[in-house]
Amino acid sequence: MFSITVRDHIMIAHSFRGEVFGPAQRLHGATFLVDATFRREQLDEDNIVVDIGLATQELGGITAELNYRNLDDEPEFAGINTSTEFLAKVIADRLAERVHKGALGEGARGLAGIAVTLHESHIAWASYERGL
Repeated sequence: MFSITVRDHIMIAHSFRGEVFGPAQRLHGATFLVDATFRREQLDEDNIVVDIGLATQELGGITAELNYRNLDDEPEFAGINTSTEFLAKVIADRLAERVHKGALGEGARGLAGIAVTLHESHIAWASYERGL
């Protein structure tokens, strides 16, 4: 399996519901390093996994939609604990939508999967991987 990874970051605010979250139940900020990995079985006709420039651009568009937002105030996240794992899935699903719409080029239609990792710090991160 071949892969490429592109990177961005987001800075968000949010709070959680549930005793398991302890002090994170209060409004707090988080900065995530975001890695998006694109995978395919065989390289395309240009011998690439996907156009790295388009992958970077599309990831940047998605992170811009989340950056500097209080997720508690966003209607699409109402009543949802926007955990690191949950946000990794949101970003992966949005990337998959863009692949299906052709935003990453026709060659991207041969991708097998996408994995998104959100790094909370140098010692903790969460990932979500999905097929295409």
